[in-house]
Formats: sequence, C-alpha cells, structure tokens
Amino acid sequence: MATTHDKERQLTREITPRVEGALPGTEVLAVELTSPDRFTVYVDHVGGVDHALCERVTNVLREYLRDYSVDVSSPGIERPLRTQSHFRNAVGRRVALRTDGRNRVRGEVVAAGERKVTVRTNGESIDVPYDAIVRGNLIEEVGTR
Repeated sequence: MATTHDKERQLTREITPRVEGALPGTEVLAVELTSPDRFTVYVDHVGGVDHALCERVTNVLREYLRDYSVDVSSPGIERPLRTQSHFRNAVGRRVALRTDGRNRVRGEVVAAGERKVTVRTNGESIDVPYDAIVRGNLIEEVGTR
C-alpha cells in the first residue's frame, strides 16, 4: 500500500505538468493530501495568486473531482519547499523540514546543492537529501517582517 508521501509524489508528477502547461506562469509548489479523499495544490504565479487563478487551476484538475475534494491555495507566508530551486531561494531563511523517518529539522538554509539542502541548526550543519523531505516550509519568525 502506498504511503501518503508516495501518493503525494504521484499526484505531484501528474498535476504539475497539467497545471503548468495549461496556465503559463503558474508554478505548482506542492501537493499535500489532507485526507485520503482530499488534497491541496499550492500554486504561485508571476502575477500573484488570486481567486480567479485558483478557479482556473481547479478547472484544469476537474477530472480529479471524481475521487477527491480539491483545494487550491497560494503558498502563504509559510511557503512550501520541495525542490532545489525552492531551497536555493530560501538560503538565509529559517525552515522546518520533516523527513521520511518522521525526523524533524528546524534551522537556517545555508546551501542548496543538486541533491541535498544544508540546514544549520543548533550550531551544526545537517545535510538533508531532497528525496527524503516529506514536508518543508519556510518558518515566519515573529518580528522579522
């Protein structure tokens, strides 16, 4: 039986090219299962994310509505991070990661290599392979905005 993480990866592989191909300038940041029959697609767009874009994304994903409730959302301040480019853009920022083994890492991104992100936490640097990351998000620190 597929794990939640495996199912999310499968959905991401299916959904990303559909949405990004149908709606130029739109990036699928993450697909997260919120229950066995519901998922959220986090999107970003060069012109910003509004209700009309979320509706267009939902329309592109219409066939999934047979089996799932589909939510479409902007990334928000705790932006999902999954890929090298996401982490490269987060260098110098604080993140929270959860890995395959349910290990949790919180700290500052100091590097984003080809296969792994390096996070400084409690004075030490930890390398985390991208394919081991189940969830990754920016952490909005109080008083930093």
